[in-house]
Amino acid sequence: MFRKRDRSELEDFGDILQPTEAQEPILAPPVRAALTEWLTEIWAEKELKAVDLTPRRRALFTGVPGTGKTTLAHHFAARLGLPMLVVRPERFKTAYVHDSAASIGKLFHLVRQEESPVFLFMDEFDSVASKRMDSGKNPVGEQDHNETINALLKSLDAHTGYVVAATNFASRIDDAVWRRFEIQIDLETPGHGERRRILRRYFAPFVLPDRALDALSLSLETATPALMRSFCEHVKRQIVVGPKANWEMSSQAVFARVVSSVQPHPDAGKPRLWSLGINDPGLASVPWPLAKSLSDYPNEEKGVEQPDPRGSNVTQLPTRKREGNSDG
Repeated sequence: MFRKRDRSELEDFGDILQPTEAQEPILAPPVRAALTEWLTEIWAEKELKAVDLTPRRRALFTGVPGTGKTTLAHHFAARLGLPMLVVRPERFKTAYVHDSAASIGKLFHLVRQEESPVFLFMDEFDSVASKRMDSGKNPVGEQDHNETINALLKSLDAHTGYVVAATNFASRIDDAVWRRFEIQIDLETPGHGERRRILRRYFAPFVLPDRALDALSLSLETATPALMRSFCEHVKRQIVVGPKANWEMSSQAVFARVVSSVQPHPDAGKPRLWSLGINDPGLASVPWPLAKSLSDYPNEEKGVEQPDPRGSNVTQLPTRKREGNSDG
């Protein structure tokens, strides 16, 4: 637990997320493998020490906006049973020379003073850790930035806890800072199978037949998890709000309103659905109105009900096995 004296000071740097607030991520196989390997070596700390190694403590998550970097870091912290401090870069950047470097030192000092570990997640890391400068165009600003990088390097070297940093612009990170992170994981946009599971999760409690999930997944190729979540949630809002507002509730009218009000991030590419709009063939595969059971679709083949999107269908990272128990 955070001591009351320091808690407010830590929150000056960002938001504190508890393990119970974490959401299970839907991971592509390469990302799942990398995170599983990391967790496994953390559980094997004693065995690693026997061969003069320690578990890695720092990871850098890269990828376009909306790929779930914060969600993944929070879930990883929750697997370790740790609260996560989401450090916001604007809390460091000030108009005063030397203040950014001092703020970084203060952050790591406060974390070290905590009685129990805190998982650090440094968001938009490139705004703090971009390459050092020596152009001579702005000597004071460049010196201040370089001092900030040096303070960050010193703090990372001295810190023994877990740190995950996230950036949308990996090429901007200073080379020395990059080397301080033992793990680098690129979160690409999800593949077909992951898109199906994401759609299934965020359309709940409504369910879609497999053919509709397949077709929509193709329509949303290159979409980020954040964009798919927004798309599904906007459809559900239309279902609830539309009748109250006396809007037209045909599938074409609903999807037209959703596509016009939800837009992909410019850096993430444009999925086919946003190129073809209501003419996208994936939308035609969606039975309408949406139902909460497959048996409520009269023209669909009756089959096995889709599993709970929060249950066994979700990709899970391993849980630590405890000595004396068959499973953790």
